Amino acid sequence: MGAAMILSPNFTLAEFTKSQTALRNGIDNSPDEPEIDSLRRLTARILQPVRDHFGRPVRISSGFRCLELNSRIGSKPKSQHVTGHAADIEIPGISNFSVAQWIQDHLDFDQLILEFWAEDDPSAGWVHLSFISEPGNRNQALTVSDHGTKPGLVTGGQS
Repeated sequence: MGAAMILSPNFTLAEFTKSQTALRNGIDNSPDEPEIDSLRRLTARILQPVRDHFGRPVRISSGFRCLELNSRIGSKPKSQHVTGHAADIEIPGISNFSVAQWIQDHLDFDQLILEFWAEDDPSAGWVHLSFISEPGNRNQALTVSDHGTKPGLVTGGQS
């Protein structure tokens, strides 16, 4: 398994495993085959369709995280990032709300979380998304802000 492994036409494994925290701390953030299979499904079912629709590169700010890395950054042990089911993304030049709204309206997902987005700064925050399997996905959309977590994609005080 090499870092140049191609998961889809526009995504490589290296994009999902890159971590400055892992590099600084000597952590091997390499997934095993089950996690790679999950990343392939996530890429095929959500990320590649997002890339194709918006026609712009999708930046993965957090993808796969081994348990040691996940713990080091203070995330929960049951994070979907650990199993390869989740990624945090942005598309430079496109509002994170618009990306999340399109995913909600057009794709099957387990969780879709618009995190720390601000209406007056469309590039603020990021979009967390996960994919398990079509019969197992919850299609749960949430918005997380400094004020807590709310169901649905919230903008301008409306849900």
